[in-house]
Amino acid sequence: MFVIDRPAVADIPTSCAESFTPIVLVLNTGARCLKFSVFKENAERALYTGMIEGLDNSQLFLRVGRGLPVRLQVETPDTDPLDVAMQALRKSLPKRMSLVAVSHRIVHGGDGFVEPIVLDDEAMQDLVCLESFAPLHQGHNLAGVRAARQQWPKLPQIGCFDTAFHATMPELERRLALPESLDDQGIRRYGSHGLCFEYLVHSLHRHTAAIRGRALLANLGAGSSLCATAGGRSIGTSMGFSALDGLMMGTRSGSMDVGVVLHLLRQGWTLEQLEHLLYTQSGLLGVSGFSSNMNTLRSSDLPQARLAVDLFIHRCLREAGGLITIMGGIDLLAFTGTLGVNDAELRSVWVRRLRFLGLRLNDERNASDCSKTPMALHHPDSAVEVWVVPCDEGRIAASAAWKIVYAPQS
Repeated sequence: MFVIDRPAVADIPTSCAESFTPIVLVLNTGARCLKFSVFKENAERALYTGMIEGLDNSQLFLRVGRGLPVRLQVETPDTDPLDVAMQALRKSLPKRMSLVAVSHRIVHGGDGFVEPIVLDDEAMQDLVCLESFAPLHQGHNLAGVRAARQQWPKLPQIGCFDTAFHATMPELERRLALPESLDDQGIRRYGSHGLCFEYLVHSLHRHTAAIRGRALLANLGAGSSLCATAGGRSIGTSMGFSALDGLMMGTRSGSMDVGVVLHLLRQGWTLEQLEHLLYTQSGLLGVSGFSSNMNTLRSSDLPQARLAVDLFIHRCLREAGGLITIMGGIDLLAFTGTLGVNDAELRSVWVRRLRFLGLRLNDERNASDCSKTPMALHHPDSAVEVWVVPCDEGRIAASAAWKIVYAPQS
């Protein structure tokens, strides 16, 4: 059992109290970069955020906020760049702040991890078994936990799972049409982007009562998915067993006939080739042949660029229609993600194509800067509320850590 060593705030001398600020560090470790943010207790926004890039090539650069990147020295070719990055992050923390926990985004929690937990050795072993469920993410997430443990061995490492928010989905949404023996192995639909969707629900609760009804949440970016919520709880999502399912994405295929995979296997494709194709060479990049960037594709005169954009929107709306159907209608549509927040044209096309459901957009508000705070975009005559919400997954991960750190212990 992992025992949490709480900061003894009450024992700090009064003369030092002003200089002691407990903080939580939130980490999102990927293949190429380590994203981080620092939160005080009950804070709605991070004190600051940053990123260490170059984990994949040992050309490490630390950037805090909007500051200039600082080069980090990797001593030898055998040095793990993630260890160097984590050590640099530890040294960069403000001296007058006391770190009480490190909270990690973990992509896949399977059926066993449906709420944030302290990551002890047993939990880590179980999560390693889920690496095949999310091969491009899980291993890097767990490597971040191990590296953080080395830098802060006495602090609780908190795991927050992208699949956990979808644990409320009914069995009909979670079950795949496969034999029960495979379902027993955990081969079922889990969804993803749960921290993002949880943040949207949390944020919109402060702005509109419509989030308590039937909401369609659209997280659109390099990785994209939709979530249907009722009463703020997930009842359906576009992603399934893995982060490949559902919407077409920047470089991922989204849903497709598994017969294509069988066909390519018969042609001699290896597992590694298929994984590379479906995760990194498909989606907007695969269809266009040259880019996964929506702005780049829109500015191109090439027909395959137009096709990629049109296909992305078509697949989004096709999936949205299915989720709206299982909800029995829609009261609110919310956009988030890089595209959802910054692409006014994409939002306009969505609402125009869903006009038959009574959606109307306030074009002036839609064209304004939507990157700062949640903003209502619907026209007064709209039968459905339309919102855009800049997402802060770190806020959810930090909140979970504070609850664990200060929870009563039996």
